[in-house]
Amino acid sequence: MVKWQRKWFRSFAMNSTIKPAQGIKGRLQLPGDKSISHRLAMLGAVAAGQTVIDNFATSQDCQSTLNCLGRLGVEVTTTGQKRVTIRGKGLQGLRASEETLDAENSGSTIRMLSGLLAGQPFTTRISGDTSLQRRPMKRVIIPLTEMGATIEARDGNYPPLSIRGGTLQSIHYSLPVASAQVKSAILLAGLFAEGTTEVIEPSPTRNHTELALRGFGIEVGVSGNRVFLRGGQMLRGIHSRVPGDISSAAFFIVAAAILPGSDLTIESVGLNPGRRSIIDWLKEAGANIVLLDSEIQGGEEVGTLRVKPSEIRGGRIDGAMIPQVIDEIPILAVAATQSRDGIEFRDASELRVKESDRIHSIVTNLRSMGAQVEEYPDGLAVPGNQVLKGTSLPTFGDHRIAMAFSVAALAARGETRIEQAECAAVSFPGFFEVLEQLAVR
Repeated sequence: MVKWQRKWFRSFAMNSTIKPAQGIKGRLQLPGDKSISHRLAMLGAVAAGQTVIDNFATSQDCQSTLNCLGRLGVEVTTTGQKRVTIRGKGLQGLRASEETLDAENSGSTIRMLSGLLAGQPFTTRISGDTSLQRRPMKRVIIPLTEMGATIEARDGNYPPLSIRGGTLQSIHYSLPVASAQVKSAILLAGLFAEGTTEVIEPSPTRNHTELALRGFGIEVGVSGNRVFLRGGQMLRGIHSRVPGDISSAAFFIVAAAILPGSDLTIESVGLNPGRRSIIDWLKEAGANIVLLDSEIQGGEEVGTLRVKPSEIRGGRIDGAMIPQVIDEIPILAVAATQSRDGIEFRDASELRVKESDRIHSIVTNLRSMGAQVEEYPDGLAVPGNQVLKGTSLPTFGDHRIAMAFSVAALAARGETRIEQAECAAVSFPGFFEVLEQLAVR
């Protein structure tokens, strides 16, 4: 069985050369889910008592969250490869950091942590790397300001942010764009607000925050696309295990589906309904993905998947489906080249403001590999039945681009060189080693 190894990576220049493969085979256990790990750490920091998190995500992003919490006076201990222990400070126990908090490349860290900082009676400055400083924050700034926080940002929209918290008032806020991170920031701020805070989503997003809040003892109401909670509730420390990351699993699922010599089993992967849309869509499109078993752990569905070679028909992904698969579009674009009919992605302009302009990044690399692709302001169209050619590809400093085109390299003719491959550690340290161990040649 291939398992991930816990490593807190330091960035260093690294290129990865990948040879074509007949398939990927074996059993795989993935690192913990990033989205869940961020949320459990932040809630554990403001809970009363100790929180123990097993299988905490190995990603640089989640380490960034732990580092920020440490600078806010939270005691965080990492034990071995699987456990993070957080000694909670309670809702009012965080202390001001003398230094600017560094979210590095993590949009999840800066956006969701802003919700907690909005409720603190001190000023915090939080920033990140060059890529993060280009990512818009106004969608978080607006609701948190309406709740009573004072937030300054570069050009009113970009990090670094200076957040002066204090007494907050509850709001009823309709998200202009579906975003689990913005919803989460508002709900976290709502813990400190007087009255009941309500968030209305234009379409459902992942509900990890709602499930985690309930696990910590918070009453959270959900009615259709409305989520609400009453401020002032006390969180209690918990012991929880993070399921395997389904966004990381997506790369291996697609690789096993498009390579003819594959037979892959992925164990203990999170199957949250708001995250498993990529699996549901691929199955409807013809992918041979079988759920072998499942159970509920800490409110989250966890299961084992088996994936075999498939004919993926293709289709169109747009509208309300886009927020459900936004992180998986790079690897779905790779799958599109090997599908029967191709895939068209629309209503996905959000991709323009990720770690890179992912629409541009995908289009550039697919064309470099000899593929046809049409670019739109809000998406792209990738025809099927295409032959990919090995070449040298940039990652644009984007972890999902690095991993998606590593899978493309397995299906290509000739070797492919992934430049600055170290950025994959943002979400999956050890990704290239795991991929190579599973590859059949």
